[in-house]
Amino acid sequence: MAKNCPGCNLEKSDLRQADLVGANLKGADLQGADLSRANLRRANLEDANLKGATLLNSNLPGANLKGANLTDADLSGANLIKADFTGAKTENMILNNALLEGVKGLK
Repeated sequence: MAKNCPGCNLEKSDLRQADLVGANLKGADLQGADLSRANLRRANLEDANLKGATLLNSNLPGANLKGANLTDADLSGANLIKADFTGAKTENMILNNALLEGVKGLK
Protein backbone atom coordinates (compact mmCIF):
# COMPACT_ATOMS: atom_id res chain seq x y z
CA MET A 1 0.00 0.00 0.00
CA ALA A 2 1.24 3.50 -0.81
CA LYS A 3 2.32 5.54 2.19
CA ASN A 4 0.93 8.74 0.64
CA CYS A 5 -2.79 8.12 0.37
CA PRO A 6 -4.78 11.11 1.67
CA GLY A 7 -8.52 10.61 1.26
CA CYS A 8 -8.13 6.99 0.10
CA ASN A 9 -11.04 4.58 0.43
CA LEU A 10 -9.64 1.66 2.42
CA GLU A 11 -12.91 0.64 4.05
CA LYS A 12 -12.76 -2.92 5.47
CA SER A 13 -9.21 -3.40 4.15
CA ASP A 14 -6.90 -6.04 5.61
CA LEU A 15 -3.84 -4.04 6.63
CA ARG A 16 -2.59 -6.35 9.36
CA GLN A 17 1.14 -5.91 10.05
CA ALA A 18 1.38 -3.19 7.37
CA ASP A 19 4.44 -0.92 7.49
CA LEU A 20 2.88 2.54 7.41
CA VAL A 21 5.55 4.51 9.27
CA GLY A 22 5.03 8.21 8.53
CA ALA A 23 2.14 7.46 6.15
CA ASN A 24 -0.15 10.30 5.06
CA LEU A 25 -3.67 8.92 5.49
CA LYS A 26 -5.32 12.26 6.20
CA GLY A 27 -9.07 11.98 5.65
CA ALA A 28 -8.80 8.34 4.56
CA ASP A 29 -11.79 6.01 4.96
CA LEU A 30 -10.57 3.10 7.09
CA GLN A 31 -13.98 2.21 8.50
CA GLY A 32 -13.98 -1.43 9.63
CA ALA A 33 -10.38 -1.95 8.48
CA ASP A 34 -8.07 -4.39 10.28
CA LEU A 35 -4.82 -2.66 11.19
CA SER A 36 -3.79 -5.15 13.88
CA ARG A 37 -0.04 -5.07 14.54
CA ALA A 38 0.40 -2.38 11.87
CA ASN A 39 3.28 0.06 12.29
CA LEU A 40 1.76 3.55 12.09
CA ARG A 41 4.51 5.43 13.93
CA ARG A 42 4.21 9.18 13.18
CA ALA A 43 1.41 8.50 10.67
CA ASN A 44 -0.97 11.32 9.74
CA LEU A 45 -4.51 10.04 10.34
CA GLU A 46 -6.04 13.48 10.82
CA ASP A 47 -9.78 13.46 10.05
CA ALA A 48 -9.57 9.77 9.03
CA ASN A 49 -12.63 7.55 9.47
CA LEU A 50 -11.57 4.62 11.67
CA LYS A 51 -15.07 3.82 12.90
CA GLY A 52 -15.20 0.18 13.98
CA ALA A 53 -11.58 -0.39 12.92
CA THR A 54 -9.40 -3.00 14.64
CA LEU A 55 -5.95 -1.82 15.71
CA LEU A 56 -4.98 -4.57 18.16
CA ASN A 57 -1.35 -4.26 19.29
CA SER A 58 -0.70 -1.59 16.65
CA ASN A 59 2.24 0.79 16.89
CA LEU A 60 1.10 4.46 16.77
CA PRO A 61 3.61 6.53 18.78
CA GLY A 62 3.48 10.16 17.71
CA ALA A 63 0.56 9.51 15.35
CA ASN A 64 -1.70 12.43 14.41
CA LEU A 65 -5.31 11.38 15.04
CA LYS A 66 -6.73 14.91 15.31
CA GLY A 67 -10.40 14.97 14.36
CA ALA A 68 -10.39 11.26 13.48
CA ASN A 69 -13.54 9.17 13.97
CA LEU A 70 -12.55 6.30 16.29
CA THR A 71 -16.08 5.40 17.36
CA ASP A 72 -16.22 1.69 18.26
CA ALA A 73 -12.55 1.23 17.27
CA ASP A 74 -10.52 -1.36 19.21
CA LEU A 75 -7.01 -0.17 20.09
CA SER A 76 -6.36 -2.80 22.77
CA GLY A 77 -2.65 -3.26 23.41
CA ALA A 78 -1.73 -0.41 21.05
CA ASN A 79 1.32 1.79 21.60
CA LEU A 80 -0.19 5.29 21.60
CA ILE A 81 2.67 7.12 23.32
CA LYS A 82 2.55 10.83 22.40
CA ALA A 83 -0.30 10.29 19.91
CA ASP A 84 -2.59 13.30 19.40
CA PHE A 85 -6.35 12.66 19.66
CA THR A 86 -7.36 16.35 19.83
CA GLY A 87 -10.95 16.70 18.57
CA ALA A 88 -11.25 12.99 17.77
CA LYS A 89 -14.56 11.12 18.18
CA THR A 90 -13.81 8.38 20.69
CA GLU A 91 -17.23 7.06 21.74
CA ASN A 92 -16.98 3.38 22.75
CA MET A 93 -13.30 3.26 21.72
CA ILE A 94 -11.54 0.34 23.45
CA LEU A 95 -8.11 0.99 24.98
CA ASN A 96 -7.50 -2.13 27.10
CA ASN A 97 -3.79 -2.39 27.98
CA ALA A 98 -2.87 0.43 25.57
CA LEU A 99 0.24 2.52 26.27
CA LEU A 100 -1.03 6.07 26.82
CA GLU A 101 1.97 8.05 28.09
CA GLY A 102 2.00 11.63 26.83
CA VAL A 103 -1.21 11.22 24.81
CA LYS A 104 -2.99 14.48 23.89
CA GLY A 105 -6.73 15.04 23.60
CA LEU A 106 -8.10 12.01 25.48
CA LYS A 107 -10.38 12.61 28.46
